[in-house]
Amino acid sequence: MLNNPQLDSDAPWKDRFRIPRTSCIMIAENNPDRGLAISNRSGTYQLYAWDVPTGEFTQLTDRPHGQFYGYLSPDGKYVYYHHDEMGNELGHLKRLPYGGGDAVDITPELPPYSLAGLHISTNGQAIGFTRADREGFFLYTARLDSDHGMGTFQLISHQTNLLAGPVFSADGSLALTIASERPKNLKYHLLVFDVSSGALVARLSDEPDGALRPGMFSPIPGDFRLIASTNLSGYPRPFIWDPIKEERRELELQDLEGTVSVNDWSRDGRYLLLNHVSRAVKRLYLYDLDKDRLINLEHPAGNPFGTYFGPGKEIFVHWQDSTHPTRLIALDMETGTVNRTVLETSAVPPCRPWKSIIFTSSDGQEIQAWLAIPDGPGPYPTILNTHGGPESAKLETFSPESQAWLDHGFAYLTINYRGSTTFGRKFKEKIWGDLGHWEVEDMAAAYGMLVDRGISRPDAVFLTGWSYGGYLTLQAMGVRPDLWAGGMAGIAISDWRINHEDSNEALRNFDEGLFGGTPEEIPEKFAKSSPVTYVDRMKAPVLVVQGRNDTRCPGRQIEEYQEKMEALGNPIEVIWFDTGHAGPFANLEQNIKHHENLINFAYRVLNGEFSAKSIDAA
Repeated sequence: MLNNPQLDSDAPWKDRFRIPRTSCIMIAENNPDRGLAISNRSGTYQLYAWDVPTGEFTQLTDRPHGQFYGYLSPDGKYVYYHHDEMGNELGHLKRLPYGGGDAVDITPELPPYSLAGLHISTNGQAIGFTRADREGFFLYTARLDSDHGMGTFQLISHQTNLLAGPVFSADGSLALTIASERPKNLKYHLLVFDVSSGALVARLSDEPDGALRPGMFSPIPGDFRLIASTNLSGYPRPFIWDPIKEERRELELQDLEGTVSVNDWSRDGRYLLLNHVSRAVKRLYLYDLDKDRLINLEHPAGNPFGTYFGPGKEIFVHWQDSTHPTRLIALDMETGTVNRTVLETSAVPPCRPWKSIIFTSSDGQEIQAWLAIPDGPGPYPTILNTHGGPESAKLETFSPESQAWLDHGFAYLTINYRGSTTFGRKFKEKIWGDLGHWEVEDMAAAYGMLVDRGISRPDAVFLTGWSYGGYLTLQAMGVRPDLWAGGMAGIAISDWRINHEDSNEALRNFDEGLFGGTPEEIPEKFAKSSPVTYVDRMKAPVLVVQGRNDTRCPGRQIEEYQEKMEALGNPIEVIWFDTGHAGPFANLEQNIKHHENLINFAYRVLNGEFSAKSIDAA
């Protein structure tokens, strides 16, 4: 009998969850004393006005189900955000004064919509956004005066295929968007519109092989150069494009391997702040546009993210690693060394470090993963984690979830399976049209590696993940049922056909691109990639944590999945919460409770105590 001694309220693993997190910080372009932060210091993620000189935070929103998105106007006078209903990601844009006050709906005449982009030009004279609903994608722009008086929103473009943006030129005269030219296509191109007339000014594509991503315009008024990226070489690489002069300039990146992207453009127009990721390890560089020179920044090892040029000659960086939670630091712009800590974080109980490892999948492809080992001799019961996305990557992060498992004697492995970004175009696109196949191959190879190296008990490897990672948990449980002791899937997909029917427009369009068609056109592919297809092969117990108000991974599919599992006598628990896709993470104590349920589930499985039932969470 395994005992679980660490579920008391003041267990160290819970203290890590309770460390206040700031997920995003931005500074007003034209008023550097004012910033906007998204933080859970109140217990739920909300928007905060950040007084940059003093570091003081003033809470602006108090939404019961949290607020994960906000945008600060360049002059720092107003905060804009998407106000949805209980986290369903369908709602309206609102704005409120930086000093606090009532929020005002700026699109009251529109039906509820998903937001696919929002931007205000540097001079503060143009605002634009893209809404997505069942009728497609709609790009709107309007003029703003010096007091944020808003003109009527004009429809610039309507497409049934994906459209997102805009990003404005510094003077607000041009609007850059990303678009898909054909249905069921993820090879995006760039469109530039004249804001006054709505006319299409320029189009750029790297098809048939390459896909483009938008960046930002030059910060200098009258300079219409912009940064974009292409994966034509196999890895994303930034370039400069002038849509007016129709000139394109590649950057001299020497022999950098992996993904390179641009985080920011200095206000004088001379420097770019580059983000480089190779084998899931991140580095920052400056690029001198005048000299075509790459400058290495000697910043601390770990995971620098959310970086931008701060006041003076400093670079602001959110920094973390596997043993230290995120804090905001200022780097010297010339060297990259740490000048100071801008926003400190709380002390944290001791943590165990992650180690980057490489193993080989069934077809010989190298897979990168992060491994952490608990105290004591192995082999250990083990958690195999898969990230969401799939177009994402797991870098070294401070993860209270992983540390909780380590505290309880589990080894922890999180893998960058096929489909992950930053490992090249072929690696990312390998899963297109065949979702759930190569990812599961990589998960099975990870199991073999863990057992062969004596890290894991063969009978005690558990799967877990959220969103696409939750989908992969269910898919692997059915496709390779002989390997796993149990699965814990959060906000998961169990049936791609139902998911396509019920999800919001932006996600439906993306799913069609991943599959290469709709469920009506290619039903066999949707079925092959759906966990519900394999319920009759399931052997191990499953726990699902799912939202009733989720438009990314809607709940109906899980209800039907549960019914089919129970009809076959397969052990399954479903814990429901009332909000949307981000619901499990919005509230600090609720997040702890969800993870406590996962730990209890694993202990019960290992002790042979599992009993199937459905639970409704408060």
